Amino acid sequence: MYIPPSNLMHDQAEMLVFMKRFSFAAIISCTDNIPVATHLPFLVEMRDDKIMLTSHFAKANNHWKNIENETVLVIFSEPHAYISTSHYDVELNVPTWNYLSIHAYGKVNLTTSYEQTINILERTIKTYEPSYISQWKGFPDAYKLKMAKGVVAFEMTVNDLQAKKKLSQNRTETEKNKIIDSFSKSDDTNKQLIADYMEMENKQSIKR
Repeated sequence: MYIPPSNLMHDQAEMLVFMKRFSFAAIISCTDNIPVATHLPFLVEMRDDKIMLTSHFAKANNHWKNIENETVLVIFSEPHAYISTSHYDVELNVPTWNYLSIHAYGKVNLTTSYEQTINILERTIKTYEPSYISQWKGFPDAYKLKMAKGVVAFEMTVNDLQAKKKLSQNRTETEKNKIIDSFSKSDDTNKQLIADYMEMENKQSIKR
């Protein structure tokens, strides 16, 4: 990913928070030189000083058949917002886009055992809807076995993490404050989130 120095995200803890917050991501690999992508919810965690990504495919999705031990890319990308030149002090400017995105590269290991698959499914439930776990645990074992057989769970060990936050770092303080003020009052959730991240970035830059 192209990342100018001013847009580079350095703090791994900040990256993990972002990946967990926007954890519905796209996993991308190549089959016969053709890119293939699937959108999945991911569990993100540190394990033995390694970032681990965990998810599952529908078994009917053939994407899983060609990724084991291959280098794949998972893209976490939200929020984003168009930046109008109306926020700038000088008329001679062009519009742009503010956004945050993290590209995680790594190797995939497919989960083969029923116990491991159930464990991943239950961890996913606890992450996204904790109140549902008691209902799930009350289901008959035969039903849970059927559900587990319908998916292919996997873990990915991240070996390269590229993180970018393009938040008008190259603009003046006045211009950045105009954008923050405008976006924070917007009904657009993406704009509100960009305003929040711009405020956080301003505070971090002061500390640096």
